[in-house]
Amino acid sequence: MSDEIPYLKSPDQAAFRDHMETKVAQWIRPWDGHEELLAGIVGVPLSKSSISHSGASTTPATVRAAFKSFTTYSMEYGVDLQDLAVRDLGDIQMHVTDIAECHRRIEDSLRVLYKEQPNLIPIIVGGDHSTSCPSLKAFADRHPGQKVGIIHFDAHHDVRNFEDGGVTNGTPFRGILESGVVHGPDIVQIGIRGFMNSKPYHDYVKSKGVHVYTSRDVRRMGIDAVLDEAIGLAGKNTDVLYVSFDVDVIDQAYAPGCPAIGTGGMNPWDAMDALYRLGALPKVQGLDFVCIDPTVDLRNVTSRLAVQFMLSFLAGVAARPI
Repeated sequence: MSDEIPYLKSPDQAAFRDHMETKVAQWIRPWDGHEELLAGIVGVPLSKSSISHSGASTTPATVRAAFKSFTTYSMEYGVDLQDLAVRDLGDIQMHVTDIAECHRRIEDSLRVLYKEQPNLIPIIVGGDHSTSCPSLKAFADRHPGQKVGIIHFDAHHDVRNFEDGGVTNGTPFRGILESGVVHGPDIVQIGIRGFMNSKPYHDYVKSKGVHVYTSRDVRRMGIDAVLDEAIGLAGKNTDVLYVSFDVDVIDQAYAPGCPAIGTGGMNPWDAMDALYRLGALPKVQGLDFVCIDPTVDLRNVTSRLAVQFMLSFLAGVAARPI
């Protein structure tokens, strides 16, 4: 851009800048392919596998656009994140029509990434929840000889049968359980809601030994007590933990931009505190956020909420012992 035309700058340079604050968009820069990272953002723009209409494929781009609205400093958690080595690794390119091929690409891409960045904490931004199954497979392969546990936030069990619809956003935990990647007693589901699941699927997860805390349990017990038990259960016989966060676990009043909204969900502060605690736990080595649909959102409040969740998790990571 010519310097001779007054005030005419590139779009990024023309934006208002305050030299006394750092925006997340300035901090989380594109990865150069070489820098050793603490954590990295990986976008998975897939929504073809959703059983309901979903524009979740647009979420990674919308979440990135929201980075410019947040700073790196949290007075609640007493941390400024700007010096953490966190970068944007880009998106895994999806096939235009083939869902199985999309899942293969997710798994293959993450396997290679983990070899190149052995200490990376992946923050995977979907996409619908079907992406969690191939993600978990790559994550488990990354830890040979170690057992993986999962803490799963969701309104749904996500264990639909394969006969009626094949692999969808409603089947990731059926796939995880039946493939043996993670065993039922090492999985804790938090925020599951009534009138959003069938009794056969609830019976299925219980028969596999999965531990379930409903949204009502969170309200009555408090998130700290639920998380104390969840960490104890998922971490008891495991070496590493993965957190899968379906944003529809949040009440529709706060997260209207989800394909499956509903009342009676968790509130944002409980989720942020839970993610902060999980971020501070060295055993937690992976995280995904799924099932946001920016095309039906209101002023992108749900995508912005996901950014706050991500930052709360990273604030916890910053608090880990060196």
